[in-house]
Amino acid sequence: MATGYLEILRTRHACRLLTGTLVGRLPNATAAIALVLFVRAEGGSYSLAGALAAVYGVANAAGQPVLGRLVDLYGQPRVQLPAAVLAALSMSAFAFLGTGSLALAHASVAAAGLFAPPLEGGLRALWPSVLRREEQVHTAYAMDAVAQEIMFTVGPLLVTLCVFLWDARAALLVLNLLGVLGALSVVASPPSRAWRSAPREAHWLGALRSPGLVALLAAFLFVGIALGSITVASVSYADGHGGDAVYGWLMAGLGLGALAGGSVYGARRWAGAPERRLTVLVALLAVCYLPLTLTPGTVAMVLLSVVSGVFLAPCIACAFIIVDRHAPAGTVTEAFSWLVTTFTVGASVGTGLAGPVVQAGGTLWGFALPGAAGAVSLLVLLATGRVLAAPARGGIVAASSENDPNRAVEPRFSSGDRA
Repeated sequence: MATGYLEILRTRHACRLLTGTLVGRLPNATAAIALVLFVRAEGGSYSLAGALAAVYGVANAAGQPVLGRLVDLYGQPRVQLPAAVLAALSMSAFAFLGTGSLALAHASVAAAGLFAPPLEGGLRALWPSVLRREEQVHTAYAMDAVAQEIMFTVGPLLVTLCVFLWDARAALLVLNLLGVLGALSVVASPPSRAWRSAPREAHWLGALRSPGLVALLAAFLFVGIALGSITVASVSYADGHGGDAVYGWLMAGLGLGALAGGSVYGARRWAGAPERRLTVLVALLAVCYLPLTLTPGTVAMVLLSVVSGVFLAPCIACAFIIVDRHAPAGTVTEAFSWLVTTFTVGASVGTGLAGPVVQAGGTLWGFALPGAAGAVSLLVLLATGRVLAAPARGGIVAASSENDPNRAVEPRFSSGDRA
């Protein structure tokens, strides 16, 4: 299983790009917990902490596709690094100003979320120029999905470590400094500096003019809802079965399942169209959520949480391939950023929906919500099957390569990105 991943990591620049992207995304991955801990250390209420975390999330969701479009237009270094610096300065301003002025606090946090660089979409745009075989790119997408699970596990631990060693303000400053260093590592690399988006047709909708991409985003909105709702339902379960420690085990189980599923998925080659494969994966994801409604004892519930996460990373990895197939030429970074935004918005909606559902119907109905959301996602994929089966463009052949003095014809991946 490890052979394919090691082959990618041994490829020149691949390890640097992956590591730099993960480090660069730490401020984004840890924003919610870092903000809560800082606001509480400042004497603020949980309501204020939640409001600021929500402001950051909304601003981040709005900024990702906009910055992604700018990356497609002007290149990665000219957008990613300035955005990372602005985001870090905004969060640093909040760390020093505190919550004394609510207007300034909300404005600085919103700016930090808005300018968070689209490193995630940028990495996926770079893979075809770093890895020369299409099956390697598909494996890299799966590895990327697995790495995200690791980051969202390690990130909160880094926050608590910084708080333990110093304080909550230092945690904000250190993590945002790491974010800038990660972005710098990526944009200073030769693949990032050489990357240019394919020529694009001017259109105000940008990547969203692809019907297949819109269909995929609609389906993944409900996958995000499922993931967001399961976190709230898990809190309700933990309240009656041991408290915070049980909640931690449930979330760890969910992450472990995603790690295992993504690792196995990326270790083999898959035949057939990825659109049909995604339909099967989403169906399995929805089915694996259903046993959670049994709400058994703690040990069994943790095991069920592992099972519920198995198909999450494969769904995400398969979606990356479909985004690349359906994104109009010259919009690949924006398209990947739209997937990030849609998933984030869905998770926020799921969190908001699960609260009233748990309040009205109890933990069982809270865990029924992820399964229902997964089923709706499946219905969207089935209803839009014809649209998804017709990519906006197939793989293209470039007449020449920027780096080939002989102007030899070379096969291109569907993203059409030039290295």
